[in-house]
Amino acid sequence: MTTLRTKKYPCSTCDAEQLHRQLTRAEQEQLKERLGRAGVGEFWICENVLDPDTGKQCRNLRTGWLMKPFPKPIRLPEPE
Repeated sequence: MTTLRTKKYPCSTCDAEQLHRQLTRAEQEQLKERLGRAGVGEFWICENVLDPDTGKQCRNLRTGWLMKPFPKPIRLPEPE
């Protein structure tokens, strides 16, 4: 598996600049199905840890250009 690119972007949910990464293949497939789109390569996911005890992440989506690409924030569920 290749290492996913990471970059600091402002997160609308965390209200601060946080580390974001590109989506994995599984996350891309999940988002394609959810949005009904053929491609989702422009999306980045926030990796900010909201709860250090559980390790729960923000997982809010954004693009490289838009902090709020959707009317309401879309978050991907935690991987199982």
